[in-house]
Amino acid sequence: MSYILTLIAERETGLLTPELLASLGAPAAGDWSCLSEGEAYELPVTQPLDLTSLLADKPIDWAITPAEGRRKKLLLADMDSTMIKEECVDEIADHLGVGPKVAEITQRAMNGDLEFEPALRERVALLKGLPISDLEEIFKTRIHCREGGRTLVQTMRAHGAKAALVSGGFTFFTTRVSAALGFEASRANTLNENGGVLDGTVGEPILGPEAKVEALTHYCKEYGLTHDEVIAAGDGSNDVGMIRAVGLGVAIHAKPVLEREADACIRHTGLTSLLFLQGYRRDEFITE
Repeated sequence: MSYILTLIAERETGLLTPELLASLGAPAAGDWSCLSEGEAYELPVTQPLDLTSLLADKPIDWAITPAEGRRKKLLLADMDSTMIKEECVDEIADHLGVGPKVAEITQRAMNGDLEFEPALRERVALLKGLPISDLEEIFKTRIHCREGGRTLVQTMRAHGAKAALVSGGFTFFTTRVSAALGFEASRANTLNENGGVLDGTVGEPILGPEAKVEALTHYCKEYGLTHDEVIAAGDGSNDVGMIRAVGLGVAIHAKPVLEREADACIRHTGLTSLLFLQGYRRDEFITE
C-alpha cells in the first residue's frame, strides 16, 4: 500500500519552508507537491511515519493517509465544537446563569467520563423555563462557525460529494448551521417546549454515539456509498464510533479520547485542512 504525508500550517507562521520539507522527506516515493503555497504540501511515502516528536513544538498539522481513495464522497460532521466553535448547551446555560454547572457536565461527557444520554438529560433539565424566543438571540450573538467550514462543505459538494450534519446537540441550531454552511441533511436532538418555554426535557430517543453510526449507515445506503468513501469529523467521545467506522476519521481540536481513535488530528488549523487531507489544491476551493 502507498501513503501520502500531508503537512498543513497557517501561512503566516512561515513554518513550511523548503528546509523543513527536505528534513521530512524520507522514506519518500516521490517529490513534495504544493497544495497551497506556504500552507499545505503533500509527499508520497512508502510506509506510515510518526512525526510526533519532530513536529511536537510546531503548530503544524500532519497526517499519513492511504493514497488510494483519498477524495471522499460524503462528509459526515458533528456540529458543536467541530463545525462551530461553541457547545450550544453551554451557551444556553450561560445565558440562563447556570453556565459553570452545565459546562462541567459537558466537559466530562465529551471526555468520556460520563455516559452521553444521561449527561444530556441532566444538562437540559437545568434549562427549564427558558423562553424559546431567547434561542434566536443566543444563536445570533453566541454561536460562531469555525473557519473554513463553508468552504469545506461547498468544495466537496462542487466535486460531487454529499454533506450531512449529525449532532448530539439540538435541531434549533443544526437547522441554522446546516443552512449557513450548505449541508444537504442534518440530524440532532429536539428540545421539548410547553407554552413557548423549554420544559427541561429532550425528545426521545436521544441521538447519541450509536445514533451517529446509524446515521452513517443510513446516508451510505441512501447515497450508494461504502463507509470507506466517507470522511467524518468530530471532537468528543460521542464521535468515537463514527470516527472508527469511516475511511477517514478526523479529530477537530478534539479531546484525547477521540484523538486516539482518529486517522488524523487537526489541532492548529481550520476546517479547510480536511480538503488538503483529501488532496484538494487551494485553487480548487469554492469560497463563495
